[in-house]
Parts: sequence; C-alpha cells; structure tokens
Amino acid sequence: MLQYKAPVMDMKFLIEDVFKYYKHYEKYPEFAEATPDLVDAILQECAKFCENELLPLNQSGDKEGCKFDNGVVTTPTGFKAAYNKYVEGGWQSLSHPVEHGGQGLPPSLGMAKQEMMGTANWSWAMYPGLSHGAMNTIQSHGTQEQKELYLTRLTEGTWTGTMCLTEPQCGTDLGQVKTKAIPNDDGTYDIVGTKIFISAGEHDLTENIIHIVLARLPGAPEGTRGISLFIVPKVQVDQQGNLGEGNKVTCGAIEDKMGIKASSTAVLNFDNAKGVLIGPENKGLECMFTFMNTARVGTALQGVCASELAYQNSLLYAKDRLSMRALTGKKFPDKVADPIIVHPDVRKMLMTQKAISEGGRAMIYYTAKIVDEIEMATTDEAREKADDRLGFITPILKAFLTELGCESTSQGMQIFGGHGYIKEWGMEQIVRDVRISTLYEGTTGIQALDLLGRKILLTRGKSLNAFSKEVLLFCKDKSMISKNPHKRQMNKFIWALSKNVANWQQYTMRLALKAKKDRDIVGSASVDYLMYSGYIMMAYFWAQMAQTAYEKLATDVENRDFYRAKIKTAEFYFERLLPRTKSLAKTMMADPKTLMQLDQDLLSFL
Repeated sequence: MLQYKAPVMDMKFLIEDVFKYYKHYEKYPEFAEATPDLVDAILQECAKFCENELLPLNQSGDKEGCKFDNGVVTTPTGFKAAYNKYVEGGWQSLSHPVEHGGQGLPPSLGMAKQEMMGTANWSWAMYPGLSHGAMNTIQSHGTQEQKELYLTRLTEGTWTGTMCLTEPQCGTDLGQVKTKAIPNDDGTYDIVGTKIFISAGEHDLTENIIHIVLARLPGAPEGTRGISLFIVPKVQVDQQGNLGEGNKVTCGAIEDKMGIKASSTAVLNFDNAKGVLIGPENKGLECMFTFMNTARVGTALQGVCASELAYQNSLLYAKDRLSMRALTGKKFPDKVADPIIVHPDVRKMLMTQKAISEGGRAMIYYTAKIVDEIEMATTDEAREKADDRLGFITPILKAFLTELGCESTSQGMQIFGGHGYIKEWGMEQIVRDVRISTLYEGTTGIQALDLLGRKILLTRGKSLNAFSKEVLLFCKDKSMISKNPHKRQMNKFIWALSKNVANWQQYTMRLALKAKKDRDIVGSASVDYLMYSGYIMMAYFWAQMAQTAYEKLATDVENRDFYRAKIKTAEFYFERLLPRTKSLAKTMMADPKTLMQLDQDLLSFL
C-alpha cells in the first residue's frame, strides 16, 4: 500500500526561510490573519486530512474507478464522504475572498494545501481543484450579479466548476471550436455542441456543476477571434441562487483512461442548454486564459506531487529490500544481503527523485508569491508586471515539472524492480497517473512554443531579461564576502549558476537570429529550449535553498541534519542534473534540416 507523510518541515523551510512568506504577507492588510501560528496549524491539520482521509482512497479509487450509467456518474467508494468532510472543514474556502464566503487567506497558502491533497490522491483532488479556475474566471471577468450568484456556492464547495474547451475535432487548436451560442430574448443563450476531455465534468459529489464553456455567437469571426465564453450550470439557478430544473447538459460518456481513473473525464453534450455570457463578446479565449493559467500552474504541481509520492515510497522500499552486497564490502553482515540503498545507482535514482521533488516544490512556492501579487494588485501597472512574470514562468513550470515528474516516477518503478510493475505496491499507478500531466492544459510541445515563440521572441526576451537580472543580482550578492559569510561554500553554486544564466541569454539571442532566417528553428528548438530553461531556473532555487541552509546551520542546532541534507542535495543537483543543459544546448541549436529533410512519404516503407 502507498505511504505518504506530508513534508511539512520542507514546506515550512520554503515558506518561512527561503521565500519569507510572512514578510511578503505583511504588505497586504487582507492577509493579516496569516500568522505563523495559524499557517502552522493549517499545514498540520491539512496534513492529517490528506494522510488519513485521502491517501487510503488512492489505490482503491484507482481499482474501482468511476461508474457511468445512462448519463449518471458515480465516484468510487469513499470519495463523497471525503468530499463532505473537506467542505465541512472549510478547506475549499481557505484562500478565497471573504465577500463570497471565503476565509481570505493568501492564494499561496492554498497552493500548499493543494500540494498535500494532490500528493495523497490526485484523482480526488481534481474535483475541487477545477473549481478554483472557474472561480478565478468569474471573479476576474464576471458581472457583479454573476459573482453573487455563483461564487458563494463555489467557495463553500457545495457546487464545483469545470472548464469546457476541447471538442472532438480540435484539441489545442481552439480556433476550430464549433459549439454555438444562440441568443435568446431574455439575455440568455442556448448552447449547442459537444465538449470532450472535461475533467470532473460529471459526478455525484455536489448538487450542481458550473461549466465555463467556449462557444461561438452567430456571425462571429473565424478562428480564435470569434470565440466567446459562457457560464452554463448543470442545474439551472434562479436570481436568488435556488436550484431549478436540470439544464440540457448531459454526460454522454466518461473516458476509459490510462490513469487518474477515479477522476471522471466526461463527454458533455449541450443540447440548447441555457447559459449566460461572461466577459465581452468574441473575447472568450482571453478570458479563459485566467482559467488556463490557473490550471497550468496546478498541473505543474501534479509533477511535483507524483515525484514526492514516488520518492517517499521508493526510499522506504530501498531501505528494506535486500539484494547483493555493496561493492565496497558488506554493510549489513548479519543479513543475507545488503539493502539496495547502498548501491550507487539506486542512490542516484533516489537523489534524482529528491532533487526533483524539493526543487520543483521551490519553483511552485516561488510562483505562488507572484499569484498573491496579481490577486492583490491595486494598480494596472502592478498587476501587469506580476502577470508578465507569471506568464514567463508558467510554460516552464507546466512542461518542465511534469516531464521531470514522469522521470521521477519512472525512476521509482526502476527502484522497485519487478514489484514496481505490480499494482499492489502502487508505483505503476503513480506512473500512469502522472503521464497525463504532460498532455492536458497544453502538451509539452505547446508550452515550449508558447515560451520560445510568444514569451521570448515576440517580446524580444523582456521577461527572460528581467528574470536573468534577478538571478544575477542574487549571484552577485551571495559572492560578496562583506554580505555573505558563506561565500566560500556558495561559490560552487554561484559560479555555475551565473555562467548558465549568461549562456541562457546568449543562446536565446542566437536562436532569435536563426529564427529570422528559418522559422522552423522555433519548432525544432522549442522543447529543448524549455527544458534547458527549466534546469537553470531550478538551479536558481537550489542555490537559494543552499544559501538559506548555510545560514540556518549557524543558528538552528536542532535541525542541522535537515540543512546538511539540503546542501548535499543542492550539490547533487549542480553536479548531476544541471549539466544536462550542455547536451540540450547542442540539440536546441542544431539546424532543423535533419528533422525536415526526409520526405514524409519516405518515413516508412511498409
């Protein structure tokens, strides 16, 4: 059976020491209640809920899956009871505005909650998780009436929300959306069309589901310029928020999937379902990006969650499984063999998992502070500045952390050997569950094109230059002996990091010049460029964690082993994982002709 203990100590290390959340919270009067004592209590209680209520449903939910019967979806045994406890505990309302029934705590704290929930049981966590994007979209683009009508129930968790983008004929290319919105005299719209791959699109956990739907108005322009956004409830709602008749939204099927089997992925048919417009006409895709960016950061978190769960169970297994003797001599002579954790190759896999899990968590928690800044911005300038930072980081987080999540879980299966392939141990489920993370909310290739094409080349590297400046200022500050008593220990991180950042800027400039002559260079280089960027970005956060660990070693005697482990993991990352940038640099700069020169008719001779 899978084991999980929430890594509260590591989470508090990032919150309190590395990213100094409490100093950050002091800037916003609305976050006055987010004191260290309260945050600690929330982390501890959330850990108990996730370990005791959600984890036991992880493997059983995978085995049972969701049931579909003539449009009705039943979640696995125990899911509804756990959801009711979640709502009763006020967990859904944790980081949402007080005016809609929320507790008004920071979104960054909500991200920590999501991490624990997602690690304990990703399939279950998707049901309330999709609601956050729906709520953010309504909060950002809805009318006051729409906010009052929908946000309170979504905030308390008695209703959930979805995003309905994809259709049978189109995936990422939303310009092909065919769903129609036909205006009615009363200001509503009849929504007609079919949406597929709708996570949590139908279930039995709540009395209503609020669908955020992309559709076309009559006479709308072709392509993405003619898409509008609509709120379409499963059950119709009157002006007082009371439930009325069922809307003409039916679940035609749920997908038989590779993983996340306990999360219902629905085919939804809209047969003149009543909806209301949210945001301006033909600006639906722009409004939907509020939802999509929320979902993409959440999907990046899935990579970290899967890596953490795989690592914890791999470590337990490696300490217990006996096989062969250490090459340097017997370590446990009283046993028939040594535990496999003594073997360097197993240690390399474990350290890779640890570096990915903790480095990924740092990347997420850094980003969560930016989300706070966007939510609390009081001027358009401040909001735009923070949004630009988030827009640059999001595709890297989404693609890089999910790809590394797949690597980490695969390493976990390798550590387990043949037992990793057996359902009983749970490792094969983690591998199956995390695989979707590289696909939904935009595949790795799509994220890479967004990063290199839109966020870098179209802006002439504006966001990259700003992030690079931040990293280089950190390097300069930590290399000054007057300010940094740990200069000697930090040099091994600072020199490598500053060199990589300088190379990052140079390679970006060279790619921009190449792209002017051959646009195929963007497509051929983009994925390698994104991964290259991700390794450097994660190196920045490992350097910060190492610096903080050195500082804490001087004052915190009780937790010295924790800080020493953090420094040694940083050393492993810089020695074993960061050098991957060298091969990625070579491949991303390669001429695309080797990809495109072979005629498609010659790809096979079958």
